[in-house]
Amino acid sequence: MTGSLDERLDAIFEAVLDYEDEKTERLVREELAHGTDLQVILNDALISAMDEVGDLFSEGALFVPEMLMAARAMKAGLEVLRPLLADTDSKPVGTIVLGTVHRDLHDIGKNLVGMMLEGAGFTVVNLGVDVPPENFLEAVHEHHPDVIGMSALLTTTMPNMGKTIQLLRKEGWNGHIMIGGAPVNQEFADAIGADGFAADAPGAVELARRMIGAA
Repeated sequence: MTGSLDERLDAIFEAVLDYEDEKTERLVREELAHGTDLQVILNDALISAMDEVGDLFSEGALFVPEMLMAARAMKAGLEVLRPLLADTDSKPVGTIVLGTVHRDLHDIGKNLVGMMLEGAGFTVVNLGVDVPPENFLEAVHEHHPDVIGMSALLTTTMPNMGKTIQLLRKEGWNGHIMIGGAPVNQEFADAIGADGFAADAPGAVELARRMIGAA
């Protein structure tokens, strides 16, 4: 694609907002061929597009299916950049470990949060579903995250969030913990000692940024 840098970055931005995975990937590859700095592509096209998606969702102009499609398009572009970013001194905004707690198998919301966080420049370690407290602890030792995010969609599995937090604190990990899921609220977060609660994926990104001072 020809045109000015701003025009080309706008094209990537719009491809994400139009949910076009293949086009996003192609335009990112073309932008690399132009010699554009990786961080410029990441920040001014992909991350800014996901910030726009979050704003549109908050305004009620987008819904969860559209957010998922935009996040997939963003991820297609991010996958092109990822190996190149790993070869540079580029540092992620922060590292976040995500998981759906023990005995809960719901993952759509958690995966959307993970993609939105990646789109915001975080390194995301997704532990999957049905994650026991001990596995969160292992991930802390292995990945040294800035934030742990836990999800639960069942009222019967919500207590496992508290058990996980108890174990992490008992073992001396004092990082930030945020929770989310349909039955979860701020009152429950306060009761179990979580540092924050997010009602949706854009809220989780905003909360994570605040937690690590990157807002």
